Amino acid sequence: MARTFTVPQFIEVESKVIGAITARQFIILLAGCIFVGILYKILRFWPFVISAIFIMTVCGIFAFAKINGRAFHYFVLNFIQTSKRPNLRIWNIDIKNDFKDPNLEDLVKGQKKVEFEKAVYSRSRLSELTLMVDTQGVYKGEKK
Repeated sequence: MARTFTVPQFIEVESKVIGAITARQFIILLAGCIFVGILYKILRFWPFVISAIFIMTVCGIFAFAKINGRAFHYFVLNFIQTSKRPNLRIWNIDIKNDFKDPNLEDLVKGQKKVEFEKAVYSRSRLSELTLMVDTQGVYKGEKK
């Protein structure tokens, strides 16, 4: 007997908790409000107002902003990870430096260097090959 299962749809959509605000957005805004409340007790009025505006702006950006359909904190995490990586990666093929296995070095020394000739195709031959690829092999080409 075959069982039927319901496949979840729209798994990327977060569930709404309060009105149009998701749980993640609510927690971010709540953390910002708590931090602003702490600053209210510590700072004088104008430094408090300036820092409260800055903190709530940052919290609003992290809660509601999306870049390429993804939450802003994913963008920040990806930016940090990309900044840490080197921009240029070089593959070092020098076997003597990478491997110290004597059996492998002997195997590599015993091999002959193989030179491949580059095939030169005429313009008509390239057109024929293109036609073979475009027709997915239905056209077999002209026999010579």
